[in-house]
Amino acid sequence: MSKVAVVQKSPVVLNRDATIARAVDLLDQAASQGAEMVVFTEAFIPGYPAWIWRLRPGGDWGTTEALHKRLLENAVDLESNQLDPLYQAARKHQLTVVCGMHERDHGCSRATLYNTVATIGPDGLLMNRHRKLMPTNPERMVWGAGDASGLRVVDTPVGRIGTLICWESYMPLSRYSLYAQGIDIYIAPTYDSGEDWLGSMRHIAREAGCWVINSGTLLHASDMPDDLEARATLYPDADEWINGGDSAIIAPGGELVAGPLRNEEGILYAEIDIERAAMARRTLDVVGHYSRPDIFTLLVNANAYAPISFSEQ
Repeated sequence: MSKVAVVQKSPVVLNRDATIARAVDLLDQAASQGAEMVVFTEAFIPGYPAWIWRLRPGGDWGTTEALHKRLLENAVDLESNQLDPLYQAARKHQLTVVCGMHERDHGCSRATLYNTVATIGPDGLLMNRHRKLMPTNPERMVWGAGDASGLRVVDTPVGRIGTLICWESYMPLSRYSLYAQGIDIYIAPTYDSGEDWLGSMRHIAREAGCWVINSGTLLHASDMPDDLEARATLYPDADEWINGGDSAIIAPGGELVAGPLRNEEGILYAEIDIERAAMARRTLDVVGHYSRPDIFTLLVNANAYAPISFSEQ
């Protein structure tokens, strides 16, 4: 049995370093309760850009540019030492950490942002970087599209884990590519919430025969910085829950074992038995005895791509 935790707490919106410091405090708290893996939500560092769902693509051009500038300034460059506090906390507590963030491209333009989830091992090293394959609707004004080089399941002390971000979980082939890598724990950092979304997460637990950790986004109007551009127009109701979270931990087969946690901060914990995943596939194993590879095949291009390459003669 392993103890896992999913954090449902607001970030310090548009402040990378303060959000990382908050994450370290939360790791300390979860470790004190015996957690071996801790999960944070989509774009936790420095916060999901919820305003994109309220801005007009043309009419609010100036506001969009001002907010994007702040996102660029507070995004994470994974080639830098900006995540060192998280790496050190993971090593200190022997934790596996899964954390969503705005990632700033380092290799080419140094100006494109990606919706990224980083998986950090208990040795404090980066195990995997998954960039969201397809940003959803107005998210395309913020993030570029990722490739499949991070569409991987990795071995950790708590089991084999993989991550899809928000509506990537509505992409059947993306899900299947994780199932086919022997996933034990399917991690879904997300901005979506509500009964329909939770129903999808429970379906995945049944379909894949694995544990599902739904890591929801909690945002209240009071979390928005006082100096946020167009704050009064975008968030006129000071008491509004912009997003209620709905974090949950779901067992193979679809049983809710923790949560959902709605409109409140907290850390959900659950003891999980990885062997339940294997047993759940006795009757339905969609990449094993219940598959038909003689009829259906799937090819995943897992290469990392750059827009240019240089050759020296």
